Amino acid sequence: MRPRHTAPALLLPLALLLAACGGSPRGDGAGGTGSGTDGKGSLTLNVGDQKGGSEAVLRAAGELDDLPYKIKWSTFTSGPPLLEAINAGAVDVGGVGNTPPVFAAAANSKIKVIAGSHSRSDGEAILVKKGSPLKRPSQLKGKSIAVAQGSSAHYQLIAQLKKTGLTPKDVTLNYLQPADALAAFSRGKVDAWAVWDPYTSQALDQADARVLATGQGVVNGLSFQVAAPAALDDKKKSAALKDYTDRLRRAQNWVFKHPDAWAKAWSQETGLPRKVARDAVERTRGTAVAVAVDKAAIASEQQIVDTFAGLKLIPRKYDFGSFVDPRFNGDLPPSSTPPRTYGKAK
Repeated sequence: MRPRHTAPALLLPLALLLAACGGSPRGDGAGGTGSGTDGKGSLTLNVGDQKGGSEAVLRAAGELDDLPYKIKWSTFTSGPPLLEAINAGAVDVGGVGNTPPVFAAAANSKIKVIAGSHSRSDGEAILVKKGSPLKRPSQLKGKSIAVAQGSSAHYQLIAQLKKTGLTPKDVTLNYLQPADALAAFSRGKVDAWAVWDPYTSQALDQADARVLATGQGVVNGLSFQVAAPAALDDKKKSAALKDYTDRLRRAQNWVFKHPDAWAKAWSQETGLPRKVARDAVERTRGTAVAVAVDKAAIASEQQIVDTFAGLKLIPRKYDFGSFVDPRFNGDLPPSSTPPRTYGKAK
């Protein structure tokens, strides 16, 4: 398929992925407004999500059955606006990558990291067009790169540049959310695109893209559940948060054991082609292991803090550990626990 035809075909599913604007409540699974997930009891947990994220996987795994509380879902385009909602008190908890909490904490946001997961980082990638002359990251010098500011892809890009002796000053960064970045990439307006799954898998399948570099061995592969301190201070909501993170852990285990079933559900939820969904499961999304937010995780995140502070991309250097609440670590394995793998990594 020629590039001029692939972009429109790709934009429709991505529009579905990003249809709901930040903070719009939803519960009908279609990106519109709804009453949320029904549960028993009068307590409502306000959960931030991304399209095809926590709600979809919990529902597919049967973990939204028999809830002892209600969930009101709000959908966001990426981690940074989700954390803004947590800081504002509009959301109690939400899942983000390894970098959004670094930016939010640098701004003294009212957030606490309460749970972690460790995934493979093959889906964290820098993409170029198949016909691009670029063959290795060191050749990015002087090139334009699309990336969502404050996202996990942002740090992955910085880390890749640093590995080759480059800095952000050696390239032109175009701060774009995925839908806009896709358009720029498809039309040749940028030389490369730093992004995460499922966008990586979809661009490889439909946008004439190839991988220049992945985050495997470069980034920590961590993602987090982040909560509002006020919710943690509320005894009933704290109990609900513990139950919610337990359900997410069980759902992650279910995904690894049922990749085809999850790929089917994910495809129906987001509009992703089934092959793309399955590829993303095998690269990244199905490899996650729930882990403790322990000293090693905090130290790894501190490296991200120090990197962005040193580049003056965040306003200050600070102690990341002060934004962690370890009360739900329990008997979870250490953050260094290897992610799962489906055969040979793609």
